[in-house]
Amino acid sequence: MNYLGECEDLMCRREKMERGPLSYFLFTFILLSTRGLHMSVEADYLTNSCQYEYGNYSTNSTFESNLKLLLNSLPYNTATTGFYNTTVGEGLNRINGQALCRGDASSTACESCVSNASQGIMKLCNAVDALIWYELCQVRYSFRDFFSNTAYTGKYPDSNSQDKLASDPADYYTYLMYLMENISTEAAYVNTTQMFATGQINYSLSQTIYGLVQCTRDMSGNDCYNCLNSAFGDLKACCHLREGGTVVSRNCNARYEPYRFFNGSITSVLSYPASTGTGDKWKKGRIVLIVGILGLLLAVLAGSCAVYFNWRKAKQDLERSPHAVLHDLVNPVSVEITEEGNLVSSEELPFMDLATLKAATDDFSSSNKLGQGGFGTVYKGLLSDGKEVAVKRLSRKSWQGLEEFKNEVILIAKLQHRNLVRLLGCGIEGDEKLLVYEFMPNKSLDIYIFDSDQRAQLDWYTCNYIIDGIARGLVYLHEDSRLRIIHRDLKPSNVLLDHEMVAKISDFGMARIFCENQSSANTRRVVGTYSYMAPEYAMGGLFSVKSDVFSFGVILLEIISGKRNSGFYLTEQAQTLLAYAWKLWTEGKELELVDPSLAESGQAAEIVRCIHVGLLCVQEDPEDRPTMSEVVTLLGGQKGTPPQPKKPAFWVGRAAQELDQSLAPNLSANDITVSSISPR
Repeated sequence: MNYLGECEDLMCRREKMERGPLSYFLFTFILLSTRGLHMSVEADYLTNSCQYEYGNYSTNSTFESNLKLLLNSLPYNTATTGFYNTTVGEGLNRINGQALCRGDASSTACESCVSNASQGIMKLCNAVDALIWYELCQVRYSFRDFFSNTAYTGKYPDSNSQDKLASDPADYYTYLMYLMENISTEAAYVNTTQMFATGQINYSLSQTIYGLVQCTRDMSGNDCYNCLNSAFGDLKACCHLREGGTVVSRNCNARYEPYRFFNGSITSVLSYPASTGTGDKWKKGRIVLIVGILGLLLAVLAGSCAVYFNWRKAKQDLERSPHAVLHDLVNPVSVEITEEGNLVSSEELPFMDLATLKAATDDFSSSNKLGQGGFGTVYKGLLSDGKEVAVKRLSRKSWQGLEEFKNEVILIAKLQHRNLVRLLGCGIEGDEKLLVYEFMPNKSLDIYIFDSDQRAQLDWYTCNYIIDGIARGLVYLHEDSRLRIIHRDLKPSNVLLDHEMVAKISDFGMARIFCENQSSANTRRVVGTYSYMAPEYAMGGLFSVKSDVFSFGVILLEIISGKRNSGFYLTEQAQTLLAYAWKLWTEGKELELVDPSLAESGQAAEIVRCIHVGLLCVQEDPEDRPTMSEVVTLLGGQKGTPPQPKKPAFWVGRAAQELDQSLAPNLSANDITVSSISPR
């Protein structure tokens, strides 16, 4: 049962400042509150990713036995070369495994690290897809064939918060990127055997920056370079104010520090090009003065002053203490959250103290736990007035979870619609960050459509009612709310059901706001869940309302068939559910897609219309997909016969194996993560 998931979208610094003072204070608090957090499984443990999105394995199952065999084989075999791929088992119990040791690790250190990592991943995860990072190695296993998979999935270890702030972050970052870009080229195109490089650059007479990059050796040089460029974007997001930082991912890792943290010889010793130094800039300025372009110089000077003072103000805000930020949040006098001109004060989004929420959840008792995942845990709560709520308690060790907290507060505090889960309040106290939602007694849609016992409770009328509710919720987000909002992680586990089986869309931690005249946007960091992700978004970072339409189409076909799009290839009927639905449609056998229980309770014409609309939504070209308001009209049969659908995008069930490998370095395969927390 999937309630929670990994990762979230970190917004750019510019967005943080534009969204208003309280939004910026929230970001400040989140940034500073990560300081000092620590988690330890072994001495050099960094972080992990347990992909519960794809399910869990059972104790004493064949899958677990195969997993133990696989993990036991990794330490010795990896120690020989520092990198090893293997597969154990057959069919549904087939497991693929991979281990990578850092390029400067000795064979003894490599074997020890992989052994610790293999034990650690068994303790921390029982998902069918998981990855763990240690300082000297990483270990991954999955039921999917991920070898040579080029999808980027960046994570920030807690150790980042321990690095001190740089005295001049902008200047320091300029030197850092010059170093990292040079050694990434070396790792990708020169040291192709290990795909590993280290380097140093003198930042000042007394300070040197050391860097390290590495890729898994099943990647091409271009894929390695693109992966590292994505990692550098994450380094900027998490650590651009600090003297050190680390980003790890499935296929590449990057780290920098003001001290030498690696072993062996340094592969690159660099000096920053003198031609771009400060002295040349002043020389150029004198030339400009000499030739008499005084007006231009004054304009540049004025603009520089404005930039400087804005930067100073932002820096001062970031350096404010958490206590000062908490005061602004809990006691707002004139500070409010701005949503493109729409204000949300604390009176509209109540702040709840930790003691109240502890009492409501019986001190976060395990008996009240509704779900657990990468961001933390969701608990059922009962307030003193008898009202049932769902309390999302964010993990103290997740930067991305903290960012999701800010995103949800800013984006959905004022959204009110029958088909959206309501955010009732939030709580911030010390390291605790909590979000309070209305309680959904019937939990999530995935439970009903993918569990044979629960699915027996669904008839066609209820399914049609749920489909219509999801569609109307998206119409509100895309067209009817004061802001145009793209959800970006729509899937059955993020659709909750109240006591009347009313569908309510949840989890807005990855959502993005569009301006009134904006129709699409690009991102360097793709977030969401593969099997529900539109191809233009996963492969190019381009998202729009049509991305959500694609996700809706996948959900609609899953409801009708009772089958998951992810892992559908294991049925031997087709590589994806979409491919199977298209095959039946072209053969005129579309009713064979329908779950027998629905076929008995519904009219064939209505069900076929729904399949028709679902196929329209998952067409490969986003321009061909209908808008959600058109979907509602088509589902209601108010627009005559829908147009004939074109071939869907079949790639989604095959994870990232067909991701575009020709993307430019500034728009790479990006960060594909599991979805955010669902309140229950």
